[in-house]
Amino acid sequence: MGTEPRTEHKSRPERRSDSRALILEAAVQALVEHGYGGATTVVIQQLAGVSRGRLLHYFPSRDELLVAAAQHLAVERIGEMERWFEAAPAAPAVGPRRIDYAVAALWQTFRQPYFWAAMELWMAARTDPTLRAQLADHERRLGRSIEHVITTMFGPVYGSHPAFAELRELLFTSMRGVALTYAFDDRNADEDPHVALWSDLARRVLTTTP
Repeated sequence: MGTEPRTEHKSRPERRSDSRALILEAAVQALVEHGYGGATTVVIQQLAGVSRGRLLHYFPSRDELLVAAAQHLAVERIGEMERWFEAAPAAPAVGPRRIDYAVAALWQTFRQPYFWAAMELWMAARTDPTLRAQLADHERRLGRSIEHVITTMFGPVYGSHPAFAELRELLFTSMRGVALTYAFDDRNADEDPHVALWSDLARRVLTTTP
């Protein structure tokens, strides 16, 4: 006699958690694929595969949903950076190869979908005070976590250099600016000439004895 496949029964809190996560993932996807203007509740509902009533149960308004998506995005961004770094080939503790490795790893994070979702929210926040206030709080908390991940990428030797904090800020803001140009110029990011400039700058700063 055959055995019937066992059906996994999830508790009500688990089902609620799954539905909320699906909606947030769909909101991020909508931001990436359709932009802020196209990330409507109807589009998000369709992408999430949930009913209108279920979406409104968790997020009564579009702004509330997108602000929650921003928070979700921040957590995902940190996790993605950590996972990418852990999966990358090992690099020496010190030396030019370590610096080049860290620069390449950091540049890679600006080529992920979550970067574009975040930029869509940033642009919308410029004229939306409520969204701007919410995002500012998330970005402050996200910034501290990102600083930790970047320091890990460069390693303890370079991360403890007196000029490291200033270099980290300069690299991060410069990469963000260059990454934005890919919105209208589709080219090979691996061959971007800025990568060599960033690596050269990092080498000169971090190998100089203070």
